[in-house]
Amino acid sequence: MVLKALSTGVSGLRAEGEAIGVVSDNISNVNTTGFKRQRSVFQDVLGHSILAGTSGSLPGSGVRVGKIQQLFTQGSLSNTGVSTDLALNGDGFFVVKGTVEGLTSNFYTRAGEFTLDKDGFMVNPSGLKLQGYQANGDGTFAAALSDIQAPTAAIPPRATTEVSVSANLDSGSMIIQDPLNITDPPTPIAFDAQDPSNTSNFSTTISVYDDFGNAHTLDVYFQKMADNSWDWHALVPDGDTAAPVGPPNMYVEVGTGTLTFNDDPANGTVGALLDVTANQVQVQFEGVAAAQDITLDFGSPTAPSIAGMNPGTGLEGVTQFGSPSNVSSQAQDGYASGDFSGIAVDGQGVVMGLYTNGQQLAISQLGVAKFRSNDGLGRAGNNMWIETRDSGTAAMGTAASGGRGAVSSGALEGSNVDLAEEFVGLIIHQRSFSANSKTISTADDMLQELINIKR
Repeated sequence: MVLKALSTGVSGLRAEGEAIGVVSDNISNVNTTGFKRQRSVFQDVLGHSILAGTSGSLPGSGVRVGKIQQLFTQGSLSNTGVSTDLALNGDGFFVVKGTVEGLTSNFYTRAGEFTLDKDGFMVNPSGLKLQGYQANGDGTFAAALSDIQAPTAAIPPRATTEVSVSANLDSGSMIIQDPLNITDPPTPIAFDAQDPSNTSNFSTTISVYDDFGNAHTLDVYFQKMADNSWDWHALVPDGDTAAPVGPPNMYVEVGTGTLTFNDDPANGTVGALLDVTANQVQVQFEGVAAAQDITLDFGSPTAPSIAGMNPGTGLEGVTQFGSPSNVSSQAQDGYASGDFSGIAVDGQGVVMGLYTNGQQLAISQLGVAKFRSNDGLGRAGNNMWIETRDSGTAAMGTAASGGRGAVSSGALEGSNVDLAEEFVGLIIHQRSFSANSKTISTADDMLQELINIKR
C-alpha cells in the first residue's frame, strides 16, 4: 500500500500540473477576442476492475484529468466604431472558409475582427473568408453559403419612376381669383406655368434623376378649384428639356390632375383623399433619347378611379385638414451613380454596401452556425474551432433566428476569462500540488523506516 501511495501521489501531481496549464492558458488569453475559457474536469481512478465487484474497503488509485471542458458563456461586448468589427450576442458562430495547417474546410469563430482585403472579400486576420448568403437582385438571398465580397465598382444611376408626397392642404385656403374678375361663387384663376406662385395655393419641390443620373428639379403646385377639390401641376425648367421653347427661366408643364377629398363623415374621415384623376408625369430631359414616365403617388384614395389602384384609407399621402399647408415627407426612387464607400451590418447580419450617392444595397447575409454541443468543438487555433463528431453537424442559419444570437456591428466580443477566478484557481491547484508532494514524501519516509527494520 505504501508503494501505491507513491503512484497515487504522482497521479495528483500530474493532474494538478495539467490543471495549472489550463489556468495558464486562460490567463494568457484574457485579451484574446472571442476566447472561451476552459476548466479541468477531475476524475477518480479505480484501484480495481469494476467487473470484479465493488467494495468500499478498496482505496482508489489516484486522480486524472478526464476532460478539459470549454465554457461557451457570453463575453462582454466592447464598441470599436469599426463597421467591419462584428460580435454575436447569443449562441452561434461566424463561419469562415480557408486553409489552416493544410486543412481546407469551414471553420467557426466568435472573433469578429474582419476586414476587407484588396479584392473586396471580408476576411479574418488569418485571411480566411467570411461566409454568407449572397443577395439576389429581387431582394432575396441565395440558399447556399459563399464568400462575402463587397463590390468595388460604382453602381449605375437609376432614373426616377415614382415620386411620393405626404402633405396637408389647408381646407381653409381661399380660391385664387383674377382680381379684375371677382365672382360669387368664386371662379378660380387659370393656372399660369410662368407665374405659378401667384396662381396656386401651395407648392413643393423635389429632385428627380434622368437615365444618366443627372438631377433635375420637379415643382408640384397645388391650386384650390372648389371646396374639397384641388388641381396639381408639375413643372420643370424649360432649359432642362430636350426641346426648349423659350428662355431658360421659363417652365414647362409636364403633368396635371385633380385631387378630391371626402367631406361626408358617413363615408369616412373628413379631409381624407377621396380620388385622384391623374398621377402621371412625362418629360424628356436634355440629352436623353426617350421621354421619362414618372408616377406621382399622392396616397391611397378611398374611391380611386385610376385603373389598378386599390382603395385605401386616404390618410397616407395628401390630406385636406384645417391646418396650414405643409409637406411632412416626400421621396423618389432615382439616384445618381455612386462609388463604393464602405459597408454596414444590421442586427440580422445583412451586409449592406454604402455608396457616395447615399444608397445602401444588400450584398449578403451572414451565415451563423449553431451546434448541438458547443463543448464538442475542436480547437483549431487562431481563435477558431472545427466541427467534430462530438459537436454534431453545424446547423446553418441567419442571425437572430432559431436561437442564434444577433449581430452587433462596430463591436467585438471579449474573452470570457475572469482573472479573479483564475487566480483563485492558481492558489487551489498550487495547494493541491503541494499536498500531493507531501503524500509522496510521507510514503518515502515510511519506506525508509521499513528498510531500516533490516538493520
